[in-house]
Amino acid sequence: MRILLKLSGEALAGEKKTGFDEETVLMVARQVKEIVDRGTEVGIVIGGGNFWRGRTSENIDRTKADQIGMLATVMNCIYVSEIFRSVGLETNILTPFEVGSFTKLFSKDRANKYFKRGQVVFFAGGTGHPYFSTDTPSVLRAIEIDADVVLLAKSIDGVYSDDPKKNPNAVKYDEISINDVIAQNLQVVDMTASILARDNKVPMWIFPLFEENSIVNTLYGDFHGTKITV
Repeated sequence: MRILLKLSGEALAGEKKTGFDEETVLMVARQVKEIVDRGTEVGIVIGGGNFWRGRTSENIDRTKADQIGMLATVMNCIYVSEIFRSVGLETNILTPFEVGSFTKLFSKDRANKYFKRGQVVFFAGGTGHPYFSTDTPSVLRAIEIDADVVLLAKSIDGVYSDDPKKNPNAVKYDEISINDVIAQNLQVVDMTASILARDNKVPMWIFPLFEENSIVNTLYGDFHGTKITV
């Protein structure tokens, strides 16, 4: 089985909301080690929100702001990759643009080569273009590497009919089709990512990252999130 795991930068920051919380990253690393040891091939995309989120000033051009965000994802992947290595995993980081000797350029062949070696492959730098959140490259890379499913690790425990923080009557879905997600504009991921997933039949599973052993349980145990079907 091959999966694409999407992690938010904010989640990796823990309660600090910025930078990294090492215990959180170690928690993720140990779970990924377990699923890799069981034979699962793992690609990872990490957002950049723990360092940079959108255009923070009207004096910064949107394109440049998004480029800063892309570099934030590279920093995140370098850091998390090293934590993964500390628990015994082998890793590589691929980007859609040159970052000196820090990363390697993305290609499907290169990613497949690393997967065959049992390595975790980090996909940093988004699409390499502005105006996309990291949702879109998550689904895009999943399509390119023929992943079986995209796992979206969230602070919330699934997809709801409305914002449960604002509406106590919001209903949680155990399963929902991607067509219904799009039709109801549920904003699980951005619309571009949703349409990519629909058109290429990529299922997405959303689960709460901070539940105990959540990544392992999502694949091999009790699943407590929402499955988005195609």
